[in-house]
Amino acid sequence: MKEVTIHTDGSSRGNPGPGGYGVVLRHGATRKELAGGFRRTTNNRMELLACIVALRALREPCQAEIHSDSQYVVNGVTKGWAKSWRSRGWRKADKKRPENVDLWRELLDLLEKHEVRFHWLRGHAGHPENERCDQLATRAADQPDLPPDQGYETAGSAAELFGD
Repeated sequence: MKEVTIHTDGSSRGNPGPGGYGVVLRHGATRKELAGGFRRTTNNRMELLACIVALRALREPCQAEIHSDSQYVVNGVTKGWAKSWRSRGWRKADKKRPENVDLWRELLDLLEKHEVRFHWLRGHAGHPENERCDQLATRAADQPDLPPDQGYETAGSAAELFGD
């Protein structure tokens, strides 16, 4: 199984506001950068989407090390929060619906295809790959004519409210 190192970051200009994600994937000497943005979204959505985009880019099952400065994402996976929410029909222990179910659902599905370990690192602390992801994410958020983040802008639809 191929080993891939992934760095991710998400950004939002305002929360909500224009947002973007940045990803750096490395396998041996091969390096790939990915970025994208949306006109109205949140920082947490972009942090999640960065991980999703990275895992979508893998053409076969891999052993992946994901480095993220998002405690929301890292804890959501490593502490089992997202799996617990899913097992309760996308409800938290307090019976409230967690935010970003559409993205958590997709991330959990992708995690079943790969062997992934998450690592939290402090943001803006001089980690070269994390700094590069931050640049990619903020540049993406600053682009004109960004598309809508359908999952965010249509939250509250029947599928989001009642889907599992």
